[in-house]
Amino acid sequence: MFHTRRTDAVLLLVAIVWGSSYLAAKTATHALPVLVVLFARYAISAIACLAVVAARRKERCTRDEVRAGAVLGITQAAVLVLETYGVAHTSAANAGLIISLTIVLTPLLDRTTDNGRLPPRFFAATGVCLLAVALLMSGNGFHTPGIGDLLMLAAAVVRAAHVALVGRLTKGRAVRPLQLTTVQTAVGSALFVVPAAGALPTLTRVDAAVWGQLVYLALFCSVFAFLAQTWAVQKSSASRASLLLGTEPVWAVVVGVCLGGEGFTVLAALGAALMVTGTYWGQHIERTHRTTHIEESPCRTTAPTSV
Repeated sequence: MFHTRRTDAVLLLVAIVWGSSYLAAKTATHALPVLVVLFARYAISAIACLAVVAARRKERCTRDEVRAGAVLGITQAAVLVLETYGVAHTSAANAGLIISLTIVLTPLLDRTTDNGRLPPRFFAATGVCLLAVALLMSGNGFHTPGIGDLLMLAAAVVRAAHVALVGRLTKGRAVRPLQLTTVQTAVGSALFVVPAAGALPTLTRVDAAVWGQLVYLALFCSVFAFLAQTWAVQKSSASRASLLLGTEPVWAVVVGVCLGGEGFTVLAALGAALMVTGTYWGQHIERTHRTTHIEESPCRTTAPTSV
């Protein structure tokens, strides 16, 4: 019981950390250009990961880890570009809620498993989430969606593709989370160093609070959260982990409203409720469908059709 509670506490902490990352990123981009924030986040993460890998000489990166990490580093960088620019032009609460669309978009893009066609109820849950996004984008009334909300919507799509690609590139290969993260952060640092080079001197003019936010984004929201998630999932179950990690948008709202002083209208509240409901509903449908399909697969008598 103690170990279960400890694992649940770690997963909940990861959800809180990820939920708080949107406000931290938004605050950091007020003081620094977005590309500088992204480079600093990647560089600090890469230094931390490389230090750990270097300390463990027998656990250096394999070819599979380098290849997968190089590709995933590019897609992950695309996600963070959209997320960081998006949160800079919308509220942290909206950003955290809209990005949770990833939960229902990922199964639509994932082709690593043969789970058959998703049931119609799943698309109904997706529809609920899209309605929630429309309400969140409306703010104080229905109008043309803001650029920040649209960027977060694009980030959710790219993030879902990134997650699906993770499954495709790591399936059947001995790929370790720390090494994969190390390669990804190194690739991200290389991608952003040139675009951010001209504005890097601004890092010397910011105060300790901004540096604290950059370190928090790098070490807690990136390195710690990823490794803690992997450890906790291994100690628990994917279903239990997804339930606790699915509270991320709730914490994004709590942090944004309580610590960031962001407003929350009736329409936004309704959108938030629909988003949480739709993502949990879609997640439950997909998990049930996948579990049922796995249980029924050994009983099939027909041979698969060759392509």
